[in-house]
Amino acid sequence: MDWLLWAPLGAACLHICEEFLVPGGFPAWYRRYRADPSRITPRFLIVINGGLLLACCGIALAGRVPVAVAAWLTLTALMAANGLWHLWAAWKTRTYSPGMITGMLAYVPLAVCGYISFVRSGAAPMATAVAALVIGGSYQIWSAVYHGRAQS
Repeated sequence: MDWLLWAPLGAACLHICEEFLVPGGFPAWYRRYRADPSRITPRFLIVINGGLLLACCGIALAGRVPVAVAAWLTLTALMAANGLWHLWAAWKTRTYSPGMITGMLAYVPLAVCGYISFVRSGAAPMATAVAALVIGGSYQIWSAVYHGRAQS
């Protein structure tokens, strides 16, 4: 088993647990922080997080084929952007953002490690890595658009 391919699934599980179980409280925190409360529904959160877990599994099951490596890089860039957003939002609000710890200690280092590994090994050409970084890193932009507000 290729641990690097499966690592995003483990990181996502830890992150979801921090947001919703221990210590939890992310939905209420996020509603206070920014979002239109009507958009942060239990169904929305289940679909988004379920989709993340399914994407992590699908990429890992595909193996180190070029399309899966590109998807892995895109997904971990998205996850790292989310981790950095948690840190920024906590700083801005001067409150703990549920998900910040795993975002910074799991998502960001995983993306850095994976990018270095896949580019150095030749599994991902530099152009693929850059494109994946731009696409995945744009997560916070389209999330802000979805929630009807620019992140200021």
